[in-house]
Amino acid sequence: MVARILLKSKLTSLILIAAVSFYLIVGFTPPAYAMHIMEGYLPVGWAVFWWVVALPFFVLGLRSLTRITQANPELKLLLALAGAFTFVISALKLPSVTGSSSHPTGTGLGAVLFGPLAMSVLGSLVLLFQSLLLAHGGLTTLGANVFSMAIVGPFVAFWIYRLVMPSGKQRLAIFLASALADLITYIVTSVQLALAFPATIGGFMGSFLKFAGIFAVTQVPLAISEGLLTVLVWNWLSSYGRQELEMLQLIKPEN
Repeated sequence: MVARILLKSKLTSLILIAAVSFYLIVGFTPPAYAMHIMEGYLPVGWAVFWWVVALPFFVLGLRSLTRITQANPELKLLLALAGAFTFVISALKLPSVTGSSSHPTGTGLGAVLFGPLAMSVLGSLVLLFQSLLLAHGGLTTLGANVFSMAIVGPFVAFWIYRLVMPSGKQRLAIFLASALADLITYIVTSVQLALAFPATIGGFMGSFLKFAGIFAVTQVPLAISEGLLTVLVWNWLSSYGRQELEMLQLIKPEN
């Protein structure tokens, strides 16, 4: 029991050190563009529309989180880790399309661990704190950012993991789930921007191809990097959080 507590304490300390170090390196770099879709960039009609679409998923996510924490209170530390991982990873930003930026999302890990509905809440809280504390994204565009990063991305990650796992290659499943969740987030963001700002020539499709093409330059290597990093974190969890992963039936109990 004492050894278990010490391992958890060590794990928490390492997470905090990594998060602070990463933030000091990345968080204080002067942003060229706002994170996600920035405040006030979307027309009012589209901003309201994405809020309405995102809210039901958030409510269902709250119910999912309540069930998880009531059934297994021991998983609260792992929930905090999933949220912290998303916050830290998505704090990395590279200038991209005007009014937005490219960055990892970090939602794949939480979606595999707790499911997409739970991740819709964790991702929404991350986006809310980033908009309030870091001036990344915004409140009017929060619904759009939540839909792309905290809803669609986690659902894609969850189902990709489920589809690949029958092959028995768990690390490949983790990599693909994380990388494709990252890519789909920016495909959806491109759709959102194209709907709000159709091109004069080519309309929605012309605008979508322009946005998606610019995003692809930075997002494809970022998605690959995020997939590899998530696999490393998974290996770490397999060593230090094995009991929690067994509880979630994500790895087999040791004999």
